Amino acid sequence: MAARDRYSRKLECAKCGHAGFAEVSETDDRRTSGRDFKIDEMPRGFSTERQSPDPRKHMMKCRCGAVFRFEQDTVYAPGGEPRR
Repeated sequence: MAARDRYSRKLECAKCGHAGFAEVSETDDRRTSGRDFKIDEMPRGFSTERQSPDPRKHMMKCRCGAVFRFEQDTVYAPGGEPRR
């Protein structure tokens, strides 16, 4: 069984400026076709609008109603950068 990479990613709403860090994980097995992306902990004020196993297609919703992609920015928590 493959292990999972875990990292933190900053979510920031461009409309109202609300921000927080999401704890996420994905498979580290490069032989699989998908990344098996999952959000393990969501910061308060954010929710999932449209779920996807690909973080580039996963859509988030802010408490103000703005909808944006999970991977819109490349800002990580200190020490939370994903392994490549």
